[in-house]
Amino acid sequence: MSINARLLIAASLIAAAAPAAAAVSPAVGKALNAATAAAKSRNAAGVAAAIGQARAAASTAEEKQKTEQMAGFAFTAVGRYADAAAALQAVGAPCSQLGPLYYQAGQLDKAVSIAKSCGGEASQILVAQAYTRMGRPRDAIAAYNNLIRSNGAKPIYLENLAGAQFKSGDKVGYLATTTRLIKADPSPNRWRVLLTELQGQNMRSEAKLALYHLMMTTGTLNRPQDFTDFAKLALINGQAAVAKAALDKAGGGSDPMSQKLAAAAGAGVAKEGAEAVKLSADAKTAFKGGNAYLGLNDYAKATAAYDKAIAANGPDADFARVFKGIAAVKGGQKAAGIAVFKQVNEKSGMKDIADLWSLYASVR
Repeated sequence: MSINARLLIAASLIAAAAPAAAAVSPAVGKALNAATAAAKSRNAAGVAAAIGQARAAASTAEEKQKTEQMAGFAFTAVGRYADAAAALQAVGAPCSQLGPLYYQAGQLDKAVSIAKSCGGEASQILVAQAYTRMGRPRDAIAAYNNLIRSNGAKPIYLENLAGAQFKSGDKVGYLATTTRLIKADPSPNRWRVLLTELQGQNMRSEAKLALYHLMMTTGTLNRPQDFTDFAKLALINGQAAVAKAALDKAGGGSDPMSQKLAAAAGAGVAKEGAEAVKLSADAKTAFKGGNAYLGLNDYAKATAAYDKAIAANGPDADFARVFKGIAAVKGGQKAAGIAVFKQVNEKSGMKDIADLWSLYASVR
């Protein structure tokens, strides 16, 4: 927590904490003034010493209350949140003060318990954040859903809900939430959050290739290593022109591996047209033929080749469906692309990326 953030919490306590000269003895007043000075200079040891002196000197109920109020302010200012919370709880501070302090102290169970008794949007936020920190994503999902029901679907709540759903493995919920976010704001930044999270997940190479195509299309591909990985996958799957475009976008590289990859892409592009014709002629290789045509931006011929692979109903039929949909979207046929994406089998390992492409087509 930053010093400025600590001061915001402390500011809510200082009015009650500041000692009134007529209400306390000189010994208590002197110690409380010393605590104030130590808090302002961020002197934790000085705060502890001054509060100890004030507690030792306090004899009346009012002096004890003033001392604990000052302890709450001073300990907060120097980041000793557990001490601050304990002091304020002893004098009956409201839950709106105690919950955040226990949260900052890392006493998350206590923070949740207090915040739930408090109510209100700020306390609901604290509960959701605490569950996230505790590694309890399912509880965080429930908390963010409660926030949304009570206070509306604010983007920050949806973003955090999506994060909790992703961590819990709730793919259906995650996609539904990100769909809401992207429909409201289909900017590159919004896509970047979604696609970068998915990029780190294990998936088959064809799905990862389709993901990289979507990242390139949405303007979210920007790291040199990503362009290199995209190029490698494109080459493996017979999309030499796509590989070359990715490498060109990255600006190339002087290391031997980059040069070797660029040479392979260049050689592949030189023969890609002939390869497309040859591979598309046989249903067993038509998927790779479609990939070659896709790389050449010949979407009509790519679609015909993918249709041949789909009709053969071989092991690459769903791969062909996804890339047929991509070809349709790239060719300006959004509705046709969405229709194809809907046909992708749940068990193929390609459904998630098909749904994302469908989402892109629906909001572009």
